[in-house]
Amino acid sequence: MPSLLHSGTRARTGAAVLLAGPLLSWLAELVTAAAWQDPPYAPLHNWISHLGTRGPEAPFGQVANSPLAWVMNTGWVAYGALLVVGVLTLVDLRSGWRGVALPVLAVLSGVGVATVGLVHGSQESIDNGQIVLHMLGAQTVIATGNIFAIVAGASAARLGLGGGYARTAITLGIIGLISFAIFMVDARGGIGWNLGMFERGAVYPIMVHHALLGSLLLHRRAEPRNGALPVLAPDRVEAA
Repeated sequence: MPSLLHSGTRARTGAAVLLAGPLLSWLAELVTAAAWQDPPYAPLHNWISHLGTRGPEAPFGQVANSPLAWVMNTGWVAYGALLVVGVLTLVDLRSGWRGVALPVLAVLSGVGVATVGLVHGSQESIDNGQIVLHMLGAQTVIATGNIFAIVAGASAARLGLGGGYARTAITLGIIGLISFAIFMVDARGGIGWNLGMFERGAVYPIMVHHALLGSLLLHRRAEPRNGALPVLAPDRVEAA
């Protein structure tokens, strides 16, 4: 079965870049949330987007007062760029529809998360109408990022990865999409219960999947000379 991936140094570089994206974004989030002290940032309650709003103000009915908003916004833009570069470096576009679908989904996700960092979820954006771009970016990355995980999981064999990865990736994508649906009902219905928790339930599976896929591919054994796919975890070991 032909691989979806490029080989050698190019593949390892792409995997490392893919892994760096979520790690950098998580670091930016931790630093930014720690600096928000008036009132303290509440991950289960507060919107993720408000980490990128300097404030103090109250867009969408929640206080936004993030003194290091620029750190979070930089993290999102960097994540989007690293995701696009990583996947385009990894995946061979000549390898069939899956080899096209994964980069397309990655580009949509990358542009989406970068848009969230460039167009903030602030009262100013609401007033001037740019909030539409912010919301479109956020919803795009959530939808396409979780679909990417499902497609990648279904393509595990052609990525040279085992059944454990396939099940994990597909499960993450399903959890993300279900959480996204609950979040939209919670937000659009005016319920407002633990919005931050459901939003993270939609976003974090994407990030976990990117980190998992990048890590596994970075440490995958080198491809044999005959071009066959390497096996990360063989299903059985024959007795000697």
